[in-house]
Amino acid sequence: MRVVIAEDNALLRQGLVLLLSSAGHEVVGVVGSGPEVLPALLEHRPDAAVLDVRMPPSFRDEGLRAALEARQRIPGLPVLVLSQYVEESYAAELLGGGASGVGYLVKDRVGRVDEFLDALERVAAGGTALDPEVVTELLTRRRDSPLDSLTPREREVLALMAEGHDNVTIAETLVITERSVSKHIGNVFLKLGLPPSDSGHRRVLAVLAFLNRSQSTADGR
Repeated sequence: MRVVIAEDNALLRQGLVLLLSSAGHEVVGVVGSGPEVLPALLEHRPDAAVLDVRMPPSFRDEGLRAALEARQRIPGLPVLVLSQYVEESYAAELLGGGASGVGYLVKDRVGRVDEFLDALERVAAGGTALDPEVVTELLTRRRDSPLDSLTPREREVLALMAEGHDNVTIAETLVITERSVSKHIGNVFLKLGLPPSDSGHRRVLAVLAFLNRSQSTADGR
């Protein structure tokens, strides 16, 4: 996989280069400031981009803005955004443009090598990798919504779905059968008023669309 890295912290930047290279991926571009991001992506047209949210010169949302513009200029460009903290508004904005091939991880996740590489590979394949902390934040902040009708187990399944996991992984994580997972997913979709789908990716898109819609409703109060 050809990857462009945009990270202003030199130590983390070098760590990402070494990590990805040792995993067999090719780092084709490395930048450390916001204005450098888009030119690098347009030049290299990578299989995936790993971008920090806050970068010089203002340390606000340069990385996110570059990611959004890059996905407009290069439709379908897989982007995995890193952030120091859970910033729900940034995650919602990134996902608002379509959740195909996007991810949002808290930087601590990079230290969990297998999780980070799995997330990057899911994103590069057109899937979704939403940090568990972001999913938890999205779920716990919903008030007066159909989410309240979900059982604890159904909420666990929904959270893992939103992170981008398939039925096999959900079953292994929760130590239940795949048949039970399918049953819980059916109940979740029924209670949330979402159309069932045999496609794992479309299923994640539906869940994220619901969460984003709920967020917009909450913000409008």
